[in-house]
Amino acid sequence: MNISGTYLVTQASHSRGRSTGEIAASAIDAGVGTVQLREKHTSVRERYDLATDLRERTRAAGVTFIVNDRVDLAVAVDADGVHLGDDDLPIAAARELLGPEGCIGRSVSTVSGARAAERAGADYLGVGAVFATTSKDVSPDESAIGVETVAEVADAVDIPIVGIGGITPDNAGEVVAAGADGVAVISAITAADDAGAATRRLTASIEEGAQ
Repeated sequence: MNISGTYLVTQASHSRGRSTGEIAASAIDAGVGTVQLREKHTSVRERYDLATDLRERTRAAGVTFIVNDRVDLAVAVDADGVHLGDDDLPIAAARELLGPEGCIGRSVSTVSGARAAERAGADYLGVGAVFATTSKDVSPDESAIGVETVAEVADAVDIPIVGIGGITPDNAGEVVAAGADGVAVISAITAADDAGAATRRLTASIEEGAQ
């Protein structure tokens, strides 16, 4: 499974009144590579309904679909995988539920955390917050870790990494140039006037950084 390029993390609270499905559809049409369902402040049933819709949209487009936190929800809708944080199931437990083909991502902010996640069986890492962000709550020691840490993590592991946190079309190329395989964003797409145009700008920045 290819985790690279532009990676959308959904969050309706940043969408300025538009639906998660509408934002995701625009991003998919514009060539986003991965969509992750986040929506932490909704009920499980609401997330299930959203996940079912997004699974259909992503499958039709050949886009990777990841569910944040909830392994049970990922299994229920046949998502491609799950993304885990410090408070979620351990990677080994998630693997038992998802099976060998399921894609497991893990959030990390340090080299030691990245190495531990790789040893535990993570398929890719979300590294951040690279820059200061208001889209999600992060502790001070996990905020604005900088592209230097991204480069250190990239050198330390052999699995794909995506930078996350405060990433925009203006700095996405810098993150990829440091060694990330892609960038994950919430506000840069979800809060943009035109989600599709924002996706294309991010992708162009990523491609420039990869050169």
